[in-house]
Amino acid sequence: MSTNKVIVIGAGTMGRGIAQVFAQSSYEVFLHDAVPAALDSAVTSIHKMLDRAVEKGRMEADDVAATKERLHTVDATAKLTPCDLVIEAATEKPDIKIAILQEVQKFVADGGILATNTSSISITQLAAQTEKPDRFIGMHFFNPVPLMKLVEVVKGLQTSDETVAQTIAIAETVGKTPVKCNDHPGFVSNRVLMPMINEAIFTLQDGVAEPDAIDTIMKLGMNHPMGPLALADLIGLDVCLFILEVLHRDLGEDRYRPCPLLRKMVQAGRMGRKTKHGFYSYD
Repeated sequence: MSTNKVIVIGAGTMGRGIAQVFAQSSYEVFLHDAVPAALDSAVTSIHKMLDRAVEKGRMEADDVAATKERLHTVDATAKLTPCDLVIEAATEKPDIKIAILQEVQKFVADGGILATNTSSISITQLAAQTEKPDRFIGMHFFNPVPLMKLVEVVKGLQTSDETVAQTIAIAETVGKTPVKCNDHPGFVSNRVLMPMINEAIFTLQDGVAEPDAIDTIMKLGMNHPMGPLALADLIGLDVCLFILEVLHRDLGEDRYRPCPLLRKMVQAGRMGRKTKHGFYSYD
């Protein structure tokens, strides 16, 4: 990138995490969300995480102060100015993402990159709705963004090799490990992960074991740092359901059929950590 400016669209869990890692890596970050309260919540959350890093000795107070100064909130897209990288991190719904991408693509400088943080929506499909599909790419960060090293760099059918190379270089500048894959339903991560989570939910639905037992067996027996049901709560059960629906529809195989219990929990508003109730209670 020729400048150190980045625009992040969406101040939810993923957007605020992406904004934080770029601000910590000396980028001037312009975080936008259509809901002002979401911006306020994002800044409060980021500042809290940074302050905690100082308390635990992971960051110096001066570095945290400088990081906070590099984080700017923008409540209207009209206030944005062009930069070399725009990352969309809005809700996981194609129509919403397309509308946002079509609006913010004008803020990508010549030769710049427009990226989406989608975890399952086709990069090729989204790229086709933009003016420069060769400069469009997937940057799939993982939650919690400040702690997780991986960035899945997803190449759409139209994405140029130059865009891929530049995106990989950008991800490395913020301390991430970028891994390239091609556009396909679920990419690599969710194509492998979601069937495991889904099967864990089927195991619970069939009465084989309680949530804690299922997660403990997977943690201790498979050396996973977190059990599949706790991980589903962290991701968001609505997100898990959406990804499984994409896999089931686009790949056409019953092994991706969402478990009825997962669908029922989403219908009940039990989305996991973000609603304080999923397979576990978070009060």
